[in-house]
Amino acid sequence: MKVIICGAGQVGYGIAERLAAEKNDVSVIDTSPELVRAIRDSLDVRGFVGHGAHPDTLELAGAQQADMLIAVTLYDEVNIVACEVAHALFNVPTKIARIRAQSYLRPHYQNLFSREHLPIDVIISPELEVAEMVLRRIALPGATDVVGFADNKIAMLAIECQDECPVINTPLAQLSELFPDLPTTVVGVTRNGTLFVPRSSDQLVAGDLAYVVTTKDQVRRTLGLFGHEEQEATRIVIAGGGNIGLHVARTLEQRQSRTRVKIIESGRERAVAIADELRRSVVLQGSALDQKLLQEADIHDADLMVALTNNDQVNILASAMAKRLGCKANLALINNPAFHDITRTLGIDAYVNPRAVTISRVLQHVRRGRIRAVHSVQKGAAEIIEAEALETSPLVGPLLRDLELPHGVRIGAIYRGGEVIKPSGAVRIKPKDRVVIFALADEVKQVEQLFRVSLEFF
Repeated sequence: MKVIICGAGQVGYGIAERLAAEKNDVSVIDTSPELVRAIRDSLDVRGFVGHGAHPDTLELAGAQQADMLIAVTLYDEVNIVACEVAHALFNVPTKIARIRAQSYLRPHYQNLFSREHLPIDVIISPELEVAEMVLRRIALPGATDVVGFADNKIAMLAIECQDECPVINTPLAQLSELFPDLPTTVVGVTRNGTLFVPRSSDQLVAGDLAYVVTTKDQVRRTLGLFGHEEQEATRIVIAGGGNIGLHVARTLEQRQSRTRVKIIESGRERAVAIADELRRSVVLQGSALDQKLLQEADIHDADLMVALTNNDQVNILASAMAKRLGCKANLALINNPAFHDITRTLGIDAYVNPRAVTISRVLQHVRRGRIRAVHSVQKGAAEIIEAEALETSPLVGPLLRDLELPHGVRIGAIYRGGEVIKPSGAVRIKPKDRVVIFALADEVKQVEQLFRVSLEFF
């Protein structure tokens, strides 16, 4: 696939890195010679210095032959115009734009991005995507990752197996026998830095990170089975009142829960603006690194500090300081992947990676076949994919026990007619079933083939 990416910042770099690793023909455009040089030197991509919305720059990058344009510059208007030019002049089939301003995303303006007006096929709002991820993590504190599939009827959880975890040292097949009514399947395990797909005879051990697929209504029971009984936070301090922090606070208010929220925002005008918009949340103006301000926010009584500023270092330090002052837990927004592997040593309980969220949304549209959703895990080491089975798919018909799936692939759940079916050897996949699959990176292409139309098999 030939892809043009407008924007060589953190998001653009991450998308280019992933697509280039999969042998796609990638061209990257940015106005910064330094960013273009860096991405060209480190990745197998072509780099062009120029304006991503200018026709001559797009033409130079090969827009005439492009299958997809991904506009992820820092400026919404540049991203919008780039998609418009790609459509009008070069007839690029798929156009994806990152849109940050919430004004563009309001429901009563949704017709703006139609083919008749602004022909953008996919709108990505990293702020909203990340905010929803944060809200899921707040609701389920025992999980280190939470993603919904199949109209949110199916959930994928990443769960840490601690020393007191009740299910460690027990063969996975035996767990199914002990809890036959629990529609939960362990589809992947990270152990000592290595990610693998377990067999039914394998056992979980303390220190494992288990990737588990279950139904939405059995999420809490599943977490309890793994020894996680953490209660949802009711006293939350949010550092950062940007789009993400505001959306999180507003949503918590709209749920009319008993959650009490305090927001620390450094900018005075922004603090006043969000204070006017929120009803029950308390807004404090100042630095999240100001110990006196943290104490004014009653951080010693807080259940959770959620650090959502635009600065990774501030998020890390504010989270660590909050824990030292008595806050029970923390969750930090961390963009730089260099910090991810040392979060625990820095005193961070959990983090959200905005780049990974955006890349997952893009991959959903890069993947071939009837792919409905994609979530990337472990820096691209594996993907959880929701795909629709076609009549021509080799998955359709045989019993699951008779399917010769690659070793790095595991079916987590089947969604049929509004019902979730736990995969077992006696189950058959039918046409139009939506299948949630865990696949190691090397096996993703084979999963794509399982869900492509018949002509593409010959």
